[in-house]
Amino acid sequence: MIDDALKTHWEDVYRTKQSDQMSWTQPRPDTSLTLIDALQLDKNGPIIDIGGGESMLVDYLLQAGFTDITVLDISQTAINRAKARLGSLSGRVTWIVSNVLDFIPSRAYRVWHDRATFHFLTDKQDIEKYVGIVEKSINEGNLILGTFSMTGPAKCSGLPVTQYDHSSLAEVFSQRFRLVESLHVDHITPLNTRQNFIFSNFKKLML
Repeated sequence: MIDDALKTHWEDVYRTKQSDQMSWTQPRPDTSLTLIDALQLDKNGPIIDIGGGESMLVDYLLQAGFTDITVLDISQTAINRAKARLGSLSGRVTWIVSNVLDFIPSRAYRVWHDRATFHFLTDKQDIEKYVGIVEKSINEGNLILGTFSMTGPAKCSGLPVTQYDHSSLAEVFSQRFRLVESLHVDHITPLNTRQNFIFSNFKKLML
């Protein structure tokens, strides 16, 4: 069940702000695209973007020829805005409105991509639940994760976040994932402020 207060929070954000008023907006998600490109995926391989909302990632994945893209976000308003932006191309995308912690995967994905959703989880049980969902969602594939680093913001959109470094991220996912690559990236917000992210590529361990 979606947490009503959390859903209301994000619906209000998207109803009251335009893209250039949101700190996380990227005209082009370069780091995510670089990490995905490095995997040298089959263009038919399924990719899910968690917290995709209004992100431009889906646009660039479609342009690159990917044919099996899913976008999940808690906000129906955010997804509606993304659909309107894409126009007829939106029919090529699977859209899911859900809190990620309520998501029950019905299939496996080659790539689970999450920029700036995971770090909103501050409760240990919620973090463990997220990890379990990711494990069920990937059979043989990769987790690409972008979170605030230890020098990044302690809050975003008025909500507390969990900050991470290389070792703490590796530990969280250590049971079923191997950390392949991790890098720090400064995101310049539309308001010209700087936020430090840590982006990581994890490979699912085959048992």
